[in-house]
Amino acid sequence: MEFAGALRQAIAASGLTLERIRHRLGRRGVTVSVATLSYWQRGRSRPRSSAIVTALEEILGVPPGTLTGLLDDPAPSAPPLRGRARRGTAAPPPDGGRARPAGDLWPDPDRYARLVGQLDRSGDHRLDRLSIHDIYRLDEERRTWTLSVRAVLRAAGDDIDRVVCAHWTGGTPAHGGPSADGLAAARYCRPGRVRASGGLVAFELVFDRVLAAGDTAVVEYDLGPITGAPADPVPDGYDRRFPHPVHDYVAVVEFLGERLPARCYGFTAETSAAPRRRLGELWVGTSGSANIAVGNVRRGIVGIEWEWH
Repeated sequence: MEFAGALRQAIAASGLTLERIRHRLGRRGVTVSVATLSYWQRGRSRPRSSAIVTALEEILGVPPGTLTGLLDDPAPSAPPLRGRARRGTAAPPPDGGRARPAGDLWPDPDRYARLVGQLDRSGDHRLDRLSIHDIYRLDEERRTWTLSVRAVLRAAGDDIDRVVCAHWTGGTPAHGGPSADGLAAARYCRPGRVRASGGLVAFELVFDRVLAAGDTAVVEYDLGPITGAPADPVPDGYDRRFPHPVHDYVAVVEFLGERLPARCYGFTAETSAAPRRRLGELWVGTSGSANIAVGNVRRGIVGIEWEWH
């Protein structure tokens, strides 16, 4: 593929406007006009510096070499870049360098790719997930659920202002629910773009401030209430899909009402289609809840499933 075509695709997938790309380049000490960016993606001219294109790769969230590898003998000299824009200091992918697609974590990879492709994921690969804490609540009729999430994130690079989250919701928001996509609330952040289709929702959470390397952010959000469709009731389980590593993960399932499941189990799976591996039985306490805690999740699916009497 030629450079202009690859740049157009990367810009479209990032969801960033040319003005926003220009602004982010400026924060790295690179002055490029919107007109110049437009010329580059239309093939009317080409960048003369590989360092500038390396910065573009980071901003657009594409693997190193995606764009620089298509340059024809770029100029050897380049203006000094601040932060992590130099090629030698680019942050490695969080999975240790293995470029593996996240789509296989979802029942419909194409739908997932279409949804997240409309969102700004330029900073996702430069965020360390320190902890994620989920609280999933199932009503006593076993028809409606809500989810509360708290995530602690640390920037591994500069100029990061948001994170993208995705969840499988299955059914539809309950009557009187706050929104058609199921996103009910966000704390310590604000919702950006939200995309939902066929039981899958993906959205941006915009931080209270732009993060520099080493900065941390805490975000909280709620989904639901979500009610299972008549032909597709609420499943007997909850899971989270991990396209990025997480240092510590905790999931709590609360069963509201007096009826409790007969058994609960923790499980993991490598992909959506892979068999589940049970981690052992979980105790359902007098509070009507069960929990699982897992450290150093690299990639895959972790969840809780249950059986009724």
